[in-house]
Amino acid sequence: MDDYGGTDRRQADPEPRQRASDTAIVSDGGVNRAVDRPGWRAGLRRGLARLRASPLAASLPFWGPPALLVVTFVYGAIAWNFLISLTGWEGLGAPDYTSLSTASYAELLADPSFHAAVRNTLVLLVGFTGLSLVVGLLVAILLDQQLRLENTIRTIYLLPMSLSFVVTAIFWSWLYNPRIGLVNELLRLGGLGAYTQAWLADPQFKLAAIIFALMWQFSGYCMIVYLAGLRAIPDAQYEAARIDGASTLGVYWRVIVPQLRASTMSAAVVLVVFALKAFDFLFVLFGVNPGQSADILSLMMYRVAFDRIQWAYGSAVAMVLFVMALSVIGPYLAVQYRRGEL
Repeated sequence: MDDYGGTDRRQADPEPRQRASDTAIVSDGGVNRAVDRPGWRAGLRRGLARLRASPLAASLPFWGPPALLVVTFVYGAIAWNFLISLTGWEGLGAPDYTSLSTASYAELLADPSFHAAVRNTLVLLVGFTGLSLVVGLLVAILLDQQLRLENTIRTIYLLPMSLSFVVTAIFWSWLYNPRIGLVNELLRLGGLGAYTQAWLADPQFKLAAIIFALMWQFSGYCMIVYLAGLRAIPDAQYEAARIDGASTLGVYWRVIVPQLRASTMSAAVVLVVFALKAFDFLFVLFGVNPGQSADILSLMMYRVAFDRIQWAYGSAVAMVLFVMALSVIGPYLAVQYRRGEL
C-alpha cells in the first residue's frame, strides 16, 4: 500500500520494466513500435555457435581443401573450356571474351568428319559395352559352377585389365599384323586362309578389331562384377526353379539374370567411361588420323586442338564429349540416389 491507500504498482507489476537502452521508439505515421535491437544479434550469435558446433564445421578441414581443388581445377576447367569454345581463339595470343558466339558449334554440325566421329564413338560405346557384358556374364556363370581351377582362371582372365591402353595397343598391333600376326596364322591353320585380313588397315574391319581388343581387356572386369552378383543369390532360388521344372537355361534367363540388373548397370557405366577414354589406345595404333572409319571424338579433339591449332573448335568437340559422358553418368547417379545407395 502507498501513503494514499492505493496499491504500489511497482510491486503489483510481475514483469520487470525494460531498460530504455534496450528499446527504441520508432514513429511511423503516428504509430509507435518497440524494436528489440539486441534480439537479432543474439539470434545471429546463437546460429553461428550452432554452426561451429555442428559436424559439418568439424569436418570442414578434411573435405574443404579437396572440394576447393576439385571445384577449381575440374569444374572450373570445364567452365573455362566452354567459354573458350564460344570464342574464335586459335591458340595464338589471348582469347577475346568480348565477342562470344556459337560459331564453333555451328561448324561442328556442318563438319562430315564430326558426324563420322560421333557415329564411330556411339558404335564403340554400344559394341564394346554390350560384348564385354555378354562375355563377362558367360564367364562368370562358368566360374560359378565351383570349378577346381576357379582362382587361377579368374586371375588369368582379369590380368589384361591391369595393362594400360598403350601396352594393349602394341600387343594387338602384333596380333593383327597381316603377315605374321597370330590372328591370321590361326585362320591359316584352321583352313580359313581366304579370310585373312589387314585388320587395322581395312576400313570394313578396323572398328570391329578395336572393339574386340578392348573387350579382351575389360570383359574380366564384368566377370568379377557378375560373379559377385551371382554369389549373392541364395541357392534356394536355383533349387526352387529346378523343382518347378525349369531348364538350366530357363533358370538363368528367367530367375538369375533379372536379379543382376544392378551389376549390369554399374558395370555398363564403367565400361562406357573406359570407352570414352580410349584415346591413347587408338593414338598408339593409328596416330592422330585413323581415318573416318575409326575416328572417335577424343582423337578428333586432339587433332583439331593440337595438330591444327584450332583451340576454340577443339574445345567445342570436348564439350560434346563431356555431354555424352554426362548423359551416361547422370541417369546412373539419379537412379542410385533414388534407391538410397548414393
